Parts: sequence; C-alpha cells; structure tokens
Amino acid sequence: MDEGLEVRGSIVIPAHELTWRFSRSSGPGGQGVNTTDSRVQLAFDLARSASLPEALRARAIERLSGRLVDGCLVITAEEYRSQWRNRQAARDRLAEALRDAIAPPPRARRPTRPTRAATDRRLRAKKARGEVKRLRQARLDA
Repeated sequence: MDEGLEVRGSIVIPAHELTWRFSRSSGPGGQGVNTTDSRVQLAFDLARSASLPEALRARAIERLSGRLVDGCLVITAEEYRSQWRNRQAARDRLAEALRDAIAPPPRARRPTRPTRAATDRRLRAKKARGEVKRLRQARLDA
C-alpha cells in the first residue's frame, strides 16, 4: 500500500500526499464491528498537491469544489468487513474522482438547424392541433 496512486498515465499521486484514517465501521460484521477499525477515510490535499500540473489542479478544484473541505478531497469506504478491501475501494474511488475531474472538457457542440422538411412537419402538426381545438371550441359554443 506504500506505492503511489496512479490516476492517469504519467500522473501518479505519491503515497506521502495521501492521509489514511481508520475507525470503527457501522456496517456488517457482527461482533467484529465493535473491535475492528475497518472504516477507511482517505484524504488528498488537492489544493496543495505538487503532483498535479497547475492547469489540471485548477480544473480539478473547480469541478470538485462541492466535495472539497479546506482544499482536501476525502473519500470514505466502509462497505466491506475487511479494512484492506475498504482501503482498496477508497483508493479506487479517489483515482476515479480525480480521473473524472482532470479529464479535458468535451468538445463544444456544433449548432445545427432543423431541416426544411422537419420544420414543415412541425408546422403542419401545430396547424392540425389548432384545428382540432378550434372545432372543439365551436362545438361547445353551440
């Protein structure tokens, strides 16, 4: 567990930038829940990390702003009975969150215009609907 966390290709978060905390989980485990520190919190100080290039760090901070606490991204895992599996789950979730946050923005949508046939169909449908309503109104007046 001492190796770094690979986010994408050449981007690796060194182990010394990750902070682990362990506590008792509230999940499954029977009596073992009361004695085992299987809940895992993995914290990564995104705002002060030197492992991400400045542009990617700024993009990640902007996209993860709702999840950051004082510039730190905290991931909690407690779904497994084993601390080791919860550590793996937390590492995987952190890598996925960072991968999504530093991904390049999608290409801008090229605006398109409806075809003439589509416009004609829409207008014919509107005209027919208006005619139905007009006939229905005339029936109520009589």
